[in-house]
Parts: sequence; C-alpha cells; structure tokens
Amino acid sequence: MLPIRRATLADLPALHALIERSYRGATARRGWTHEADLLAGQRTTATALAGIIGGPAQAMLVATDAAAIVACVQLTDNGGGTAYLGQLAVDPARQAAGLGRAMIAAAEAAARDFGATTIEMTVINRRVELIAYYARRGYAPTGEIRPFPFDQPIDGLPIALVVLAKAL
Repeated sequence: MLPIRRATLADLPALHALIERSYRGATARRGWTHEADLLAGQRTTATALAGIIGGPAQAMLVATDAAAIVACVQLTDNGGGTAYLGQLAVDPARQAAGLGRAMIAAAEAAARDFGATTIEMTVINRRVELIAYYARRGYAPTGEIRPFPFDQPIDGLPIALVVLAKAL
C-alpha cells in the first residue's frame, strides 16, 4: 500500500486539485464516488484546507505515489470521544483498488490517537451506493439527518446529510 502521512501547507495546491477532480466536474465522473451529477461549483477552497491542515484538532491525511497526492481524508476531533471523518477523496483513475479503505483505516487510527471512541461522517442521502460502501466498513446510520449547508443540487431535488457512525 502507498505511504500515508499528514498533509502540510506545501501540499495545498495538489491536495485542492485532488479533491476538486474527485468530487466535481467531468473528471470526477471517471470514478464512482463523485458528486458531479448532484452539485456544481467548487467542493472546497485552499483557504478551508489550510485551516484543516493548521488546525490543532484536525488533520488531513494524504496518500502519495512518488510525489503525487492520490488520496486524502480529513479527520476532526469533535471532543467528547467523537471524531469526524470527511473529505475522503481518491483520484478517480485509482478508485476501486482499496485506497479508500486504507484511508479510512488511517483516519480511524488517527481518531484513536485523538482519544476518540466513536467516529462519524455525513453522506449525501441520495448517494445510496456510497452509504452502502461505508456500511460494509462498519458505519451505521445514527438516525440523524442534517440539512445540506451548501450548494443547491443541479436537478433541484432536495438533499440532506445522513449521519453514519462507528465505534472504534
């Protein structure tokens, strides 16, 4: 498996590009985990990523192949024994090869280092195949639904965020 490490500010351009091509636009459609058919516009900003990288209770983990960043995952210590996993992205050309699973495992290990006993995430409710993927990795719906805070869906149909959690 590829080496996984904490991102640094020097990684920002490559990290931002990876997230955008993994979630949005035509390039994202090469993979299966994208939001390109639901949402338009940017997925995140370099400023937001810099805040994650520099945040005391956050980490962005990256997998590298040679010098290229090919996967990432965000981890946030929410306190009270709970960590949040977000922005899992694998280069669309490298999906379905176990890299996402490895990134999840790395995030779970880092969450334990934060002292977390539970890890949670949110997934767009209309991404049933993605919810099923996480279920196969031990994440279960908590019953909580959160409003979608950002872009409006391309098709105008409502979307929300399903909260999934796993005991560590």
